[in-house]
Amino acid sequence: MNGNTAKKIEVQAENIALENEQYADPKKWHKQDTTWALSLFGTAIGAGVLFLPINAGSGGLLSLLLITLLAYPVMYYSHRALAKMIYASNSADEGITGTIREYFGNKASIIFNIVYFGSIYTIVLMYSVALTNTASSFIVHQLHMPEPPRAILSLVLVLGLIAILNFGQDITVKIMSMLVYPFIASLLFIAISLIPQWNTSMLSFSNVSTASTGTGYFGTILMILPIIVFSFNHSPMISSFVVKQRATYGIEATDAKCAQIQKVCYIMTFAVVMFFVWSSTLSLTPEDLKMAKEQNLSILSYLANELNSPVITIAAPIIAFVAITKSFLGHYIGAFEVMRDMIIKFGKSRGKVIEEKTIQQSSLLLLYCHAGLLLIQIQVFLDLLIL
Repeated sequence: MNGNTAKKIEVQAENIALENEQYADPKKWHKQDTTWALSLFGTAIGAGVLFLPINAGSGGLLSLLLITLLAYPVMYYSHRALAKMIYASNSADEGITGTIREYFGNKASIIFNIVYFGSIYTIVLMYSVALTNTASSFIVHQLHMPEPPRAILSLVLVLGLIAILNFGQDITVKIMSMLVYPFIASLLFIAISLIPQWNTSMLSFSNVSTASTGTGYFGTILMILPIIVFSFNHSPMISSFVVKQRATYGIEATDAKCAQIQKVCYIMTFAVVMFFVWSSTLSLTPEDLKMAKEQNLSILSYLANELNSPVITIAAPIIAFVAITKSFLGHYIGAFEVMRDMIIKFGKSRGKVIEEKTIQQSSLLLLYCHAGLLLIQIQVFLDLLIL
């Protein structure tokens, strides 16, 4: 009996050792860890970062201090909690959709999928339109060429993004991480170049007020919270991120590895973005920030006009284009995950097994059709305004 027990224990130990050999060493920092840290950064920091200095600075010094104090903990703990919720589920390999199904049941899962997909997919459509607008503006104002037909321009841009997405999640994540390098470099370059323009007009609590928001100190605090949440949000990528770490490092090491990668990402995100925000804000006066907000200009567009800088004028649309592209890809990964689950469940309810390739092609076709229709509607609306 003792001999059989010892043999069973030995076999179990061998199986565990064999299983561990299939996973990467979680104690080491791997290339894929860097890729995912940059991809989370890329999803979180989109074109909205170019408006963040205006939104943060228009509330005065108190607003800037609150964002600086709250940005990291809000970003870190909210996304860590989401990662832990998925990781702790027995259905973690199915991502957020499987997790919700396990915790709350099928009906709640269906409702969640519809709401979650709608919220992410709306952002994807907004990014596709913003991408077309940014490219069109760059062609007209920087290249001094006639404006191309929006339908053709949209077709070229969306097909280019579809070509990237068609390679699958791993390639898409790598491309996102590659786009982050020049984006970070450009933000740091602009932030450093603005240092000679710094002034002390923002370093006073007297400009908090009521002129820019009409709400005073308490209202400023309330206004800051949604700015922080939406400026650093990358929840659509968390599910795919956890699933990938689970597949790479095994179940036992998933939580610690996710925490390590997220911590690196969030420190980098906080440092780069807040340096850019403070440098941009200190280079302007409260009156400048108020005017920029009224005109709905990004910080780079306003700086280009204010400082008469041809470098910033050319760089602004390029930076915005890169920012939108990487955020588009990150949000699409989240939207595709939910859409894939809904299509598979719908097929099973009809007694059919839908192939992965069919799901991918259907989702990409849906994206292109919706983006095209949205652009046409916007163009018709603009034409009516002109008339």
